Amino acid sequence: MIPSNFFKLIFVTLLTVLTSGDLLAQNGFVKGTVTDENGIFMPGASVRIDAINKATVSDFNGKFILVNIPEGSYTLKVEYLGFSDIEQEVNIVESKTTFVSLVLTSKSVKLDDVTVLGYGNSGQARALNTQKNNINITNVVSTDQIGKFPDANIGDAVKRISGVTMQVDQGEARNIIVRGLSPQLNSVTLNGSRIPSAEGDNRNIQMDLIPSDMIQTIEVNKAVTPDMEADALGGSVNLITRTAPEGFRLSANLGSGINFITDKRILNGSFLVGDRSKNKKFGWMLSASITDNDFGSDNIEAEWTDEFEYYTGVDDADGEPILEEVSVRPYTKEFQIRTYLVQRIRRSFAANFDYQFDSNHNMFLKTMYNWRDDRENRFRLEHEILDAEDIEIDDFTVTNNVLTRFPVEVKRQTKGGIDNSRNKNRRLEDQRMQNYSLGGDHLFGNVKVDWMASFAKASEERLNERYAEYESEYSVNNDNSNPEFPIFIPVNGIEANDLSNFEYGEITEENQYTEEEDINFFANVEIPSDLFGKGDGSIKFGVRSRLKKKLRDNSFFEFDLEDSFPTLSGIPTRDYTDPDFLAGSEYQAGVYADERWLGGLNLENGESVPDEFLRANFDVEEDVLSGYAMANQKLSEKFSVLGGVRLEHTMIKATGNQIEDEENVIGEITEEKSYTNILPGVHLKYDLSRQTIFRFAWTNTLARPNYADLVPSLDVVSSDEEIFVGNSDLDPTTSMNFDLMAEHYFKSVGIVSGGLFYKKIDNFIYTFRGETTNDNFGSGTAGFDIFQPLNGDDASIFGAEIAFQRQLDFLPGFAKNFSVYLNYTYLTSDADGIRNESGEEREDLDLPNTAPNMFNGSLGYNDNKFSVRLSANFSDAYVDEIGGSSFEDRYYDQQFFLDFSASYAITKNLRIYADLNNITDQPLRFYQGISERTMQAEYYERRLTFGLKYDLFKN
Repeated sequence: MIPSNFFKLIFVTLLTVLTSGDLLAQNGFVKGTVTDENGIFMPGASVRIDAINKATVSDFNGKFILVNIPEGSYTLKVEYLGFSDIEQEVNIVESKTTFVSLVLTSKSVKLDDVTVLGYGNSGQARALNTQKNNINITNVVSTDQIGKFPDANIGDAVKRISGVTMQVDQGEARNIIVRGLSPQLNSVTLNGSRIPSAEGDNRNIQMDLIPSDMIQTIEVNKAVTPDMEADALGGSVNLITRTAPEGFRLSANLGSGINFITDKRILNGSFLVGDRSKNKKFGWMLSASITDNDFGSDNIEAEWTDEFEYYTGVDDADGEPILEEVSVRPYTKEFQIRTYLVQRIRRSFAANFDYQFDSNHNMFLKTMYNWRDDRENRFRLEHEILDAEDIEIDDFTVTNNVLTRFPVEVKRQTKGGIDNSRNKNRRLEDQRMQNYSLGGDHLFGNVKVDWMASFAKASEERLNERYAEYESEYSVNNDNSNPEFPIFIPVNGIEANDLSNFEYGEITEENQYTEEEDINFFANVEIPSDLFGKGDGSIKFGVRSRLKKKLRDNSFFEFDLEDSFPTLSGIPTRDYTDPDFLAGSEYQAGVYADERWLGGLNLENGESVPDEFLRANFDVEEDVLSGYAMANQKLSEKFSVLGGVRLEHTMIKATGNQIEDEENVIGEITEEKSYTNILPGVHLKYDLSRQTIFRFAWTNTLARPNYADLVPSLDVVSSDEEIFVGNSDLDPTTSMNFDLMAEHYFKSVGIVSGGLFYKKIDNFIYTFRGETTNDNFGSGTAGFDIFQPLNGDDASIFGAEIAFQRQLDFLPGFAKNFSVYLNYTYLTSDADGIRNESGEEREDLDLPNTAPNMFNGSLGYNDNKFSVRLSANFSDAYVDEIGGSSFEDRYYDQQFFLDFSASYAITKNLRIYADLNNITDQPLRFYQGISERTMQAEYYERRLTFGLKYDLFKN
């Protein structure tokens, strides 16, 4: 049970604070904003009054507050990397708030008679100043810095950050891995409010859903403080939207491009407009973005085995088939060639407002709506070896233990959708995410209070998703001489290409809907304190609630149309064979049912197929109530400490189906569970100088199980001798984390840093694949394969990361305009408590999703007109999915991306740009057991975009 007195104590303390005479002291206050010459707010500015040892840092909106200042006249000093220091006199009046507006001026450097202002690094300066002045370990990237890389969505932008790698979907970065921890083990927030997931079976946030030009700043917190949500084992990624500037701003982008895999166009456009009223009280900003990308991918997939049996007769005693086992080397028992045609339209809209009632009180409303249509046709040629009972001695050839010939079942499948203006004969994945946040910042005497309430919703809808499949059987020559590119070659090519040999298999239609809703509220109170007499400090506490609902509702129908369309030769078809198929011209895709014919079918009175969806459907409610208290104090002029504790109480109610024989729902199963986590943390910061900082953190974090894993479903599939079991008793994964970091910031805007980190993880979750030893799941279920999510014992991660980022201003002449951006992360991990299909503990595994090596690098050149950058991104191979044995483990292969971007300023406000992505033609690749055995290789080719950007500031 949750200690309810904890929240009562916080509430009573809040009332006491707000009514305390001591805290409503008679000293004065300074409140203000820090902007650049264009009226853009500058976060992370160091604001000090040296005479009384008072200091603070501006927030992401460029705002700051200094409280409890004795009456008198003082010099306010502001420091900012890449900008000239400024000083301003302020007069403090008793019990009054003095408001100041501070404007930073870029440093200028003379280069061969050309004056360059700030090297175009204002965005980089905002990011590094914020990172420098945070007490916890973070990486911060600004939208201007993002613009230097050819990244269309936030996922592609985040992968540039040290210690971060991304999982790719159709060539775009989608799922984030921070410091080697799976996507569901990291949190993603929008302006501090949790982003819900549109994925059905996990907590992954679709990072490719949000365009990069809709975000002002990306903050990756690698060591969370007690006032942050604790479900961030790897890290917490906070996406911060743009706020209204101090003056009028108009920004627009219009571009086009080409995907070389399809030679089809790319269209993109965005705009941003904002202003503030004459009295500066009301600010507004509207922005929108759209990208229409028509592309595709070429794909091969394989499944490997080292077992082979064939039929030799029937046992006279029991009538069961007699199977003979043959010793063979690993071979591909299944092989596919896939062609994807995709149109992805990404739209995003945002409206942000704020109102300053007076110097002490302001409120804001931030809204964002993201909507992505993903239309897809897929054409799949699948070969799978026949069951052992259907293979006789003359059907196969084994030479030197190599299985070179065998019979296969062949399927030609078309994936599409209905013929209307939305689907356009394609499968339409309609994915949306919306967020609405209302909040405020208040000053009651010396007490700062901030709060926010938000509603967020994510959904994914796939209606009328259709499949047409035609089947045949023939023998193939199995060529595994190069296991990286396996291939099946028909023994009789004429037979294999005769469409009349492909008989009706199935025509199906599927509907899927997933929805997640979050209602969030938090309130924070910050009180000034100086426990050690060394300068400014604070005590901060607060509460948060997050109420979540997640449901998935799928259906699946099969249609009996064999009499109408008996063979592939009797329907409209299309040949998708491509001599430039990226995996190799030897892969012949062949002929499939025309997607336009499939979309035009009038499908009615289909037969429901429950085994395709019953296990997937569920309903989960998850409520999290939390509170924290922490103190941030200076122990000396250079040494600061932040310590505190967070308490999170989780309540879960999960409902799933109990299924028998794949299609019979015996009933629903509902389970409830609650647990409480107490999570202390300490952060130390030592300023060796203004530019050199040492940090240490000890934190405790958690990750809650995936929703689908928690659902107490039971599905006994007798025909396949398989049992799928949910696990509502799963414990959350917890981690104790230690971080050590050293940073040196260059005055000319740059950083060199290095650090070590260690994570001790308990109760990580994996899918167990084993075999039942009794009939606990029904009569005759002994010996069935069982699949169930389980808690492992413990795991550990040790890592090191280094980063270097700098304008090379120490070089002579034009070379001063070059800049370098480098970071490298090394990881090593181990995991205990993972058991194989025999129940034995495995000792040969790293923790899944931990890439041993990650690297980012770029070399750029930037003067007052021209900008060019070559960027590289590398992530090492890692275990992606644990199999029943090491032979079956699936690995996500290493990736190396190379991108190029260039731009030229036609005028002060107008710039032309061009970006070339994926120069290396890097595929998405999985392999089985060893790197040579390809499980999947999906190629996307290069992508070229170009266009115009316009920026207008009036301050």
